[in-house]
Amino acid sequence: MGSLPTNFGLLPPELSDPKKSPVMILPVPFERTTSYGKGTSAGPAAILRASQSMELWDEELGAESSDVGIATAAPFHPEAFDMAEAMAEIEAECHRHMKAGKFLVTLGGEHSLSIAPVRAAKRVFGGGSGKAGIGALGIIQFDAHADLREEFEGTPYSHASVMKRVFDEGIPSLPIGIRSLSAPEAELVRKKKIPVVWGHELDQVEPRFDELLARLPRRVYLTFDIDYFDPALVPATGTPEPGGGAWYPTLRLLRKLFAAKEVVAMDVVELAPLGGQPASDFVAAKLVYKCLGYRAAGREARRRKS
Repeated sequence: MGSLPTNFGLLPPELSDPKKSPVMILPVPFERTTSYGKGTSAGPAAILRASQSMELWDEELGAESSDVGIATAAPFHPEAFDMAEAMAEIEAECHRHMKAGKFLVTLGGEHSLSIAPVRAAKRVFGGGSGKAGIGALGIIQFDAHADLREEFEGTPYSHASVMKRVFDEGIPSLPIGIRSLSAPEAELVRKKKIPVVWGHELDQVEPRFDELLARLPRRVYLTFDIDYFDPALVPATGTPEPGGGAWYPTLRLLRKLFAAKEVVAMDVVELAPLGGQPASDFVAAKLVYKCLGYRAAGREARRRKS
């Protein structure tokens, strides 16, 4: 077995220096509460490995998005057995990178870990008042599952409860692609008027996406559960759901997102690699790279307007 990959995109030292690069990739191979298919702990290494075989020229943007500088941190393993304490450890690591001015891309691992970088982002970027009474940090969730259970299988820090923890933080959300949830979750969505884009609405959401984004604060966190995609495109995930997102329509939504909002950090979670079938790994790696390209393009467009 060869050595594990060391950095995203196999970039040369001048483009992957942790001190100079504005982007930091943080692998967190954390898996404790998966309830169906296992293997998300291997997700970060698979994404990094696939990224090293990507072509770095982006034909859509006409640039190499890696030119901004993308550093890769060592995999982070929380030591605590207690889930709340483990989340606190991950949060502290994420906060360290965000406080240093990095655009942090956390690679999971299971979705439960996302509450840690979200809390870190709230501490670093969530100050001040939001628009029309909305908090100063919002969250965009691409996902097949609502993840709004109060607890699941004995823990409130389950992968099935991560967005309920976000909700409890008072962070407004826009869930996209949801097509699997329980009756109590559906009732919470109804009572709290969470503006869900259901899976069956994905082919109709683009014309009203700007309006949906306008309801959120200027600064947002992006959490991307890879099971958002149709399992025909990404079968390598623990709980695949029929239906879901296609590649190019999803990219159009993401480009709109990065143009309209200041995305302060993001994660990609729930990749559970399938041996000998790297297609899903490449989708996840390219997804990260496309988001970094859209971020750079959005920042440049806003700079020119100012």
